[in-house]
Amino acid sequence: MSELRGVGIGLGVAQGPVVRMTEAMPAPDETPSSIGAEAERARVREAISVVAQELTARGETAGGSAQEVLEAQAMIAEDPTLQDEVDGRIDAGATAERAVHDAFAGFRATLEAVGGYLGERAADLDDIAQRVLARLRGVDAPGVPDPGHPFVLVARDLAPADTALLDLDKVLALITVDGGPTSHTAILAREKGIVAIVGVADGFTLANGDTVIVDAAAGVVTVDPTADEKDRAAQRAAARMSADAAPLTPGALADGTPIALLANLGKPADAADAVERGAEGVGLFRTEFLFLSSSQAPTIAQQRESYRELLEAFPGKKVVVRMLDAGADKPLAFLNDAHEENPALGLRGIRALRASEDILREQLTALAEADAQTDADLWVMAPMVATVEETVYFTTLARDYGLKTAGVMVEVPASALLADRVLAHADFASIGTNDLTQYTMAADRMLGSVAGLQDPWHPAVLRLVREVGDAGSRLGKPVGICGEAAADPMLAVVLVGLGATSLSMAPSALADVRHTLSERTLDEARSLAQVALAADDAAGARKAVADATAALSPHQKETTS
Repeated sequence: MSELRGVGIGLGVAQGPVVRMTEAMPAPDETPSSIGAEAERARVREAISVVAQELTARGETAGGSAQEVLEAQAMIAEDPTLQDEVDGRIDAGATAERAVHDAFAGFRATLEAVGGYLGERAADLDDIAQRVLARLRGVDAPGVPDPGHPFVLVARDLAPADTALLDLDKVLALITVDGGPTSHTAILAREKGIVAIVGVADGFTLANGDTVIVDAAAGVVTVDPTADEKDRAAQRAAARMSADAAPLTPGALADGTPIALLANLGKPADAADAVERGAEGVGLFRTEFLFLSSSQAPTIAQQRESYRELLEAFPGKKVVVRMLDAGADKPLAFLNDAHEENPALGLRGIRALRASEDILREQLTALAEADAQTDADLWVMAPMVATVEETVYFTTLARDYGLKTAGVMVEVPASALLADRVLAHADFASIGTNDLTQYTMAADRMLGSVAGLQDPWHPAVLRLVREVGDAGSRLGKPVGICGEAAADPMLAVVLVGLGATSLSMAPSALADVRHTLSERTLDEARSLAQVALAADDAAGARKAVADATAALSPHQKETTS
């Protein structure tokens, strides 16, 4: 028996035989075309068209965040610039296969150099290229194998198209060598409720047929477990299934302290699943879906209808809408398409909206009109706020449009360190732990080479969370968490101990977080937060809190009259 370690996603545990992911197809040879450029171009266009249609269809089947990712992949596949690169190589005598391979590789290198959102898309190009090459060769694209029995999948990483449509009756758990807690694989695994451990550096030491236990709660893969270990894992899995089937209750600690459990949503159609899973409202509604697939900004009427559909799904409940978070790392031609050397530090979020204030005003108008037509408790917030002046600018403007609750996203260390002054003007703060971690650790969250630093457990990040929590407590202002950190059940307890009053996450994570919170009192949460703050690094904080938690007895949640 041996153990491998990585970052677990959620609290699940599963066991079964290992099946390794199929390796990518080799590069085509450089033999010149024998059928001519026109025929080669026709082959490429047919293959790309079919692949784009397949990706779009997979997205429609998968829904949720997976649909957004797959639709983005389909758009990349049909990018005119990429097509021109392919055509140029074909005109020079290359076969369709070789032209696709070389053009995609060159485009990938370009996107990696840009970094940010586009840098993240670079990894998707490998999957698209493999699918196009498979179509050209008339073979099945490399992907998730089907051994005919349930298995634990081991891969370097998964393409979004593979993660989105994993057969959960066959794939018992997922182990990846690459990736971190905020990678696409981790986010989609969490959304689909897949037992997963990412960033397992020694994952390729596992061979087909090896029996493993995948313990996401501990972040441990146990190889060749004993019979007793298998029995304990099976009992834990059964207990977790029973907990998932328990009646839905509002989020609260064991002593009755309420902690609102909210959902992160990307479009109105996602609301029904969130409600079914017990979301008490929405802590982050991303409005980008209205803008990123358009060549021009949507009209006020188009926006109003989407916002109204969302608000109608949560009558009487809090719905926090984030204003458009685009520009620089998510470039929009009608907002900001200027090249920037360091897009993560460029004209994005509230900065981009101020530079194109008409878009911000149209969003506020549409939200105010939707609010007037519905009964939800609408809150609005500005992304990437770094200064007190930006806070005053946004909250004043929002209130001018009749929106009664206006707050800010705390994603920049500057706004965390001045949280007391920011919250003197804002009605609430919502901490985006993904970006806050990125900027605190100077580690691009889209860059695999520094994924180890992109960990919200780091005490430096937690200290900034504490600054915001303390300011909120002193001023009587709510402080929410809407980054991926809120979906980590053990970290969720720590965040509450640091002053968070609500937690927002992918709907599939709600059950685990609800159960874990119910076992801890507020005093215990605060004590565990101090344990995490005393550590030197993220791994140390995670282990120290796990050890301290193991020494505590679980509580039954007290009822309040």
